[in-house]
Parts: sequence; C-alpha cells; structure tokens
Amino acid sequence: MEATASIASKPFIGGSRSDGGVGLGFRSFDVSALSSPAAIKVSNRRLPDPSRRLEVKAIGNVFGNYFKVATYGESHGGGVGCTISGCPPRLPLSEADMQVELDRRKPGQSRITTPRKESDTCKILSGIFEGMTTGTPIHVFVPNTDQRGKDYTEMSIAYRPSHADATYDFKYGLRSVQGGGRSSARETIGRVAAGAVAKKILKMKSGIEILAYVSQVHQVVLPEGLVDNATVTFDQIENNIVRCPDPEYAQKMIDAIDSVRVRGDSVGGVVTCIARNVPRGLGSPVFDKLEADLAKAMLSLPATKGFEFGSGFAGTFMMGSEHNDEFYTDEKGDIRTRTNRSGGIQGGISNGETINMRIAFKPTSTIGKIQNTVTRNREETTLIARGRHDPCVVPRAVPMVEAMAALVLVDQLMAHIAQCEMFPTTPDHLDCVGEAVNGSLMTSSAVVPADK
Repeated sequence: MEATASIASKPFIGGSRSDGGVGLGFRSFDVSALSSPAAIKVSNRRLPDPSRRLEVKAIGNVFGNYFKVATYGESHGGGVGCTISGCPPRLPLSEADMQVELDRRKPGQSRITTPRKESDTCKILSGIFEGMTTGTPIHVFVPNTDQRGKDYTEMSIAYRPSHADATYDFKYGLRSVQGGGRSSARETIGRVAAGAVAKKILKMKSGIEILAYVSQVHQVVLPEGLVDNATVTFDQIENNIVRCPDPEYAQKMIDAIDSVRVRGDSVGGVVTCIARNVPRGLGSPVFDKLEADLAKAMLSLPATKGFEFGSGFAGTFMMGSEHNDEFYTDEKGDIRTRTNRSGGIQGGISNGETINMRIAFKPTSTIGKIQNTVTRNREETTLIARGRHDPCVVPRAVPMVEAMAALVLVDQLMAHIAQCEMFPTTPDHLDCVGEAVNGSLMTSSAVVPADK
C-alpha cells in the first residue's frame, strides 16, 4: 500500500514549478536584500496559485447536473453500484423498485446471454427512511459473487482485439485484467439502479413512459412501421428472450444469435428507444440540447457505435418539403405535428411528440475464436479469449438504454422546472409541468417500508 501511494502521489506533489523547484516547498529568499531601498517594490500583480496546479478531479464517473449519478466498481471486484445525489425527498422507493430493472439486466437470463450467474441483488445503504427518499445521497450496492479470475490469465499478457485492454494500458499504464475492470458492462448496474429511480420520478411527475426494444440483430432487421411506437407495451417487449415486440422477427433474431453462439462468435444489433408523454420544453440551447444529452448518454454505454433520432441518417435522402413536420391544432387545442421525423425534438427542445431514437451496438469483442494480436511487450501472438460473454449484447442492453434515457430526461425536467417555472407561466405558449400525475402516491400511506 505504501509503495502504491508513493507512486500515485509523485506526479502531483513532485511536479515541476515555474521557479524550477519541485514539490510543495516555497522559494527561498534572502532577507538581507531588503536593506536596499531600491530592492523594495510593491506590485498588485496576481501571483499564480500553486494549489490550482495540484487540483485533481475524478473524471468520467459522474453523470448528470441536477440528478447526479456516480457509478463505482469493477467486473471482478467486491461489487458494483452507484451513489445518487439530487433525488427529490418524499419519493416512495424501495429495493424492489430497482430489482425489477436489475433482473432485466442481469447475466444468465437465457441461452443467448452470458452464462455468468449473478443474482445482482441490490441493497440501499442510505438515503431512505421508512420507504421514502430523504433528499440525501442514495447509496446502492450490488455484490459480485461469481468471479472467475483464472479465465483471464492469457488476457493479462495479450490484448483482446477491439476491446479496451490496450487503450486502458495506453492511458493508465496498468489495468484491471479480470473481466475488463471498469470497461465491463457490469459497470452499468449502477446506471440501471439509478435509472429505476429516474423512471419513477418521471412517471409520477409527468406521466413519462420510457420503453426500449431490439429492432435489429445482425442482418435481421425489424421492418419500419411493423411496431407501432404509440401502442407497443412492456409486456410485448418482455414476451421473449431477445426483447423484440414482434414474435416472428423475435424468433429470427434468436436463431441468428444461436447460429454464432455455437461457433464461438458474436453479432451486433440495434436497440430502439421511445419516450412517450414527454412534456414540451425539455432541453436547452445551445450545448445542452436534449438530443445532444441523449447522444452522450447512449454512446457512453459499452459497445455502442452509433446514435440517431427521428429520421436520422435516412432524413438526408429527403427534401425539406418531404421532411418537415407540419403543425396542426388537435381536438384539445394543443399544437401537434402530423408527422414525427423530428423525433420529438426540435431546436434541441422537446415538442411534446414521442421521442424516438436508435442505438447501434457492435458485436461483442471477446469471442472464442483464434485472433491475431500483440502482447504488452509488443510481441505478435494469437489469442483465444476465455471467460463468459454475451454472443449479442442487445437483449441485455434494453434496460441500460432505458436507464440512460430516464437519467437524461429527469435531469432536463429538473432544469426546466428550476428555470422556467420559477414565476407564473403564460399558458398560451409555455407548458407547465405542474403537479404530480398522481399526488396520492406522494404520501407515506401508499408505501411499503423498505428494510431499515
């Protein structure tokens, strides 16, 4: 431990200074020089603050501005989880709320997922009292119980092609070999747990519903329009192991995964995500556009390679007269659009229509086939990766995508309420998010107390 601490601290307390010295010492000064009047000068020039040069920020582990989520843990460490900051108080919440989502994400669900067996049972360690959130940080922990570190012996020497092994070494000079460490999809457990909280807030406050489903596996593509995003249900999606709401195409996707699984290979796919009943006004120009936040959230997930919303890249083949979503007034007097090629977002701000997006996932990089690679010593070699891995990640990616969409929307919802509902609204133009959809849910009488 002492050696580790010494090595870790050297770049910071031993860094070079502008005066040529090292460490945190002060520049030496000859007091006798003050005897000469010419030596005494007064200056109001601001001197650089040495402490600023020593500031170290924990980057890359926190998501959100108002509803903040910090994830922690590694694939083969003691456990994984998250700390949620900014959750509103008096929200009914229990471990069961999170467990439903974690069970959808956990490994070993079926033959088309990794055979690793983890119950992924979560424990809320803080931020809850008598079944209600207190407004203080919520800490969630999920233990790892089925680690097999010996499966990664070869991978400690040779890099897995297209995996994060090499780049972690390039950046940090060392890495957690077993299971890929922080680059493993087990990191997403914290996101899914936090996403369950975000989903509940969105549903109770604004009636927002978020659903995702698999729309492509390798070359099996769900035809456009076959699934109605306005009516598709959670039960239809969860009705099969691949999480495609159309039974015929679901079986084709399962067959495609099975065909590569038995050969030790893998395939990629696409997850479609929709958010219904999103109020108008979420998102802010210029750098906090709603679609920009969603893109960052989705592309932060492991194995993602592409993101599009609305018409996406297909919109480039259309003319403006074909692509524009024309406005009309519905029977309630609300301004709507007849089509939704904008994907529910215009100018970076939600327009009240269903938000729809698609996220592309690459084939799993860890496969059971011989591949050419190099060792850490730059020697060419071959590698057959061992361990337990998904032949296709998209079935288990569905709850991850939903979680990230929920985290973005709850963050933007909080920002919108804080800025745009500070003073009385003008109903003719500004939508007010208003009271909770079901205020009775905000009372402790509707709560089953969590374990204390």
